[in-house]
Amino acid sequence: MKLVEVAGIRVSAIGLGTWQFGSGDWGYGLEYARVTAPAIVRRALELGVNLIDTAEAYGGGASELIIGSALRDAPRDPFVATKFTPVLPIQSVILDHAERSRRRLQVSAIDLYQIHWTNPLVPPSIQAAGLRRVLDRGIARHVGVSNHSLGRWQAMELALGRPVLSNQVELNLARPGALRALVPYAQAHDRLVIAYSPLGQGILAGSQRPHRNAARLLRRALGAPGHGRAAPLRVVLREIASDHGATMAQVALAWLIGHPNVVAIPGARTIEQLESNVAAASLELGAAERTRLSEASAAFAGERRPDASGRG
Repeated sequence: MKLVEVAGIRVSAIGLGTWQFGSGDWGYGLEYARVTAPAIVRRALELGVNLIDTAEAYGGGASELIIGSALRDAPRDPFVATKFTPVLPIQSVILDHAERSRRRLQVSAIDLYQIHWTNPLVPPSIQAAGLRRVLDRGIARHVGVSNHSLGRWQAMELALGRPVLSNQVELNLARPGALRALVPYAQAHDRLVIAYSPLGQGILAGSQRPHRNAARLLRRALGAPGHGRAAPLRVVLREIASDHGATMAQVALAWLIGHPNVVAIPGARTIEQLESNVAAASLELGAAERTRLSEASAAFAGERRPDASGRG
């Protein structure tokens, strides 16, 4: 497994996203939560995945409970990340929620505690005070943000007076916007960008379409494009995948993690899908292929093409 090192930590380039664990949004059912999800966590660790990402909002804490249970007899220690829902991001609330997440995850300390969304009504200084207490009490080892602009990321770090290790954002071939500012900032300052929805909610995964309930929810929330408009981008993906004997999803993931200081956290409905995602870390794309993908991505998104070298 390819590893990405920032600020003295090493995380797998392909992690595991777990929104679907214990959440009714995806319609996977109780059998998935009880049997399949824990098995996916254990298999991920066997394959060298060490980044497991969740949130207190996923299934109202159910995802954290499933992960905590699965990790009890884990063959190795993962890097566990979770997220705080910032409805009231003041010191006492952040501290309480962090401790609740730690207990559900059954870890001595959360490796990465992230603020899930921006809350423009509460100043960064107040939110940072809560994160500082979480660090000082040893509830978490590192803190991060999610869905934050570069300015808000920097403001949180300035208020905290310590590194804000990461920013978790939507990033994929169909939505490459984070390559403009966030990824260059992460590279320049030894930080990490964690890419969620790395397959564009199924748009970039060929025949692997998302479950209809989840797809409807995600597209409504994020304004994701449909398969039709993405056809030219998908053609490029399909041709490069064919040249490598790979899947479109693997090519999309390989392109993504080829950028510096970027890791991806695709979800998985089955162990087979997990194994396919993990295999993307071993897929080497040529410079011409990366250029072609970047150009198709920029054309689809209507943006200036990122540097084909993968430097954003």
